[in-house]
Amino acid sequence: MGQKVNPIGIRLGITREWVSKWYASKRQFPVHIHTDFRVREFLRKRLAEASVSRIFLERAAKKVNITIQTARPGIVIGKKGEDIEKLRQETAKLLGMPITDVRLNIAEIRKPELDAQLVADSIAQQIEKRVMFRRAMKRAVMSTMRSGALGVKVRVSGRLNGAEIARTEWYREGRIPLHTFRADIDYGLSEARTTYGVIGVKVWIFKGEVFEKPKIEVAVEPEAAAAAAVVPPAVPAPAAEQPAA
Repeated sequence: MGQKVNPIGIRLGITREWVSKWYASKRQFPVHIHTDFRVREFLRKRLAEASVSRIFLERAAKKVNITIQTARPGIVIGKKGEDIEKLRQETAKLLGMPITDVRLNIAEIRKPELDAQLVADSIAQQIEKRVMFRRAMKRAVMSTMRSGALGVKVRVSGRLNGAEIARTEWYREGRIPLHTFRADIDYGLSEARTTYGVIGVKVWIFKGEVFEKPKIEVAVEPEAAAAAAVVPPAVPAPAAEQPAA
């Protein structure tokens, strides 16, 4: 069997950015990782209704920048920014830092149908509400493809429809090139907690291939411009004198 790796983890530094950005000593490293985990867990619980996809943390010079990607920024911000201020205070307390050093940014997701985490959460919520899992999967696949995805794969696993023996079912439309590193593949995992057990939902969405601008062209252009500015214009050579007749 092929060994399965996380589609996001394997693309870090190629087409994906890290969700936590900071530098720490050996002693501080595990502390920061645990704090990041607790902050993310807390924010996801508090913003369960706000369709949160990813939470980015950046530490620089004793300050923390937290960016929350959400499909419903209005719920996070609240009336006149009251909710976000309260959230900032609680996050600062969790981090053990003064509130002035903690900054919360909200990034809106324009197309939630193309975010794998939000699609997985939506399918999980439907399964919890006793919607037939096949219908939920097909509906998600259709809406994602309609939104402009090049491929989508949805896989659910567990005691589907309350069956005694757990099984796995999946649907795929389009293509999902998991072995292509430059392929922009979004991946999301969610769990539906039903009365008969936990059902896992995984979603892969292929949005196209990422081609970087050729670095040589960008590097050459300024040099060529500088060289043109330095080199003086060519002076025409004096015409040779003709001997007197």
